[in-house]
Amino acid sequence: MPEVKPEVKDVPAESRFEIYVGGDRVGLLDYYVTGSTITMPHTEIDPAYGGQGLGGELVKGALDDIRSRGLAVRPACSFVRHYIEGHPEYRSLLEGP
Repeated sequence: MPEVKPEVKDVPAESRFEIYVGGDRVGLLDYYVTGSTITMPHTEIDPAYGGQGLGGELVKGALDDIRSRGLAVRPACSFVRHYIEGHPEYRSLLEGP
């Protein structure tokens, strides 16, 4: 059986990114935008899908989208903050001092 690739979608009406596996929503990353900065206060993955790297896929997809929009990131969620610390290619997105 072929592996199902997770899909990350921005849902602006809900102010969150969502991650889907096989058509099922399995996680979300809340955000709010203030000016040119997007703050990410919360990330959540369904426990049934834990340990599969989906949290990282969700954050990566969100950060790639944010980069394409030219926004800065304020990682209020510790998971997002740790992801950026471990992936230096995203550090340039961090909000300045």
